[in-house]
Amino acid sequence: MKKILILGASGFIGNALYKELRSYFDTHGTYRTATEFFSTNHQFHHFDMETENIEILLENLKPDIIISAVRGNFDAQIATHFSIINYILRHNSKLIFISSANVFDAFTNYPSYEYDKTLSQSIYGRFKIKIENALLRLPNRQYNIVRLPMVFGKSSPRIKEIKTIIDLGEPLEVFPNVVINTTEIQKVTQQLHYIINRNRQGVFHLGSSDLTHQKDFIEEICEGLGFENPLFKNVYDSNYDRFLAVLPKDNKLPKNLEITISQVVEASTKK
Repeated sequence: MKKILILGASGFIGNALYKELRSYFDTHGTYRTATEFFSTNHQFHHFDMETENIEILLENLKPDIIISAVRGNFDAQIATHFSIINYILRHNSKLIFISSANVFDAFTNYPSYEYDKTLSQSIYGRFKIKIENALLRLPNRQYNIVRLPMVFGKSSPRIKEIKTIIDLGEPLEVFPNVVINTTEIQKVTQQLHYIINRNRQGVFHLGSSDLTHQKDFIEEICEGLGFENPLFKNVYDSNYDRFLAVLPKDNKLPKNLEITISQVVEASTKK
């Protein structure tokens, strides 16, 4: 049985992955902030990347696959991922790196595909690119780069934030000229399970197969949640449509693992 270590398994994406994979693999996870559940579950391991070296944990566990869903200080993340790369080169294991559509946020005229050149204007996007570039120098069998757009879901932080803002009577910031795709957490976990099972290699874009304007999407979410006439604050950062979307071209998944905008809305707002 393959041994999997999920970095950031106490977070939204990491914990959903842990729940998806734990019945099929010897699945372990890391947490930073102790709770009774994490500290008493022997599959979870405390790790603070700002004060600890990940190689100690890796040498003790010897995972076959490391999934990085960790968040936090960018410099600490970069150091941690470079240590992971050193480890997987010595042990012939694999790193699955959860990246972001923001690695393309300097390109605004069209959607981005798996092997398009990356270029970002944001600190967040440039940090992701630095780790991606290090992975792209590895043998194909030793990495996956998985780029995600905004991830929603019934209990997702984004849905909770929308509810909180509306409950407070504050306006929701929306971007009428930004064209996006999105995804939903349960579909993401199924897609990653498939990638692991089939030992797929390379770069994957796990967004919805269709596009929409960000404002239209948020309006649909609000309607699905049952909010009538929420306040919106339109933010225009361009006179033209600006794309921030990741679509697959070279590494497509089976049809049953694809998702549409309407399915994201339905899954994120169902009672």
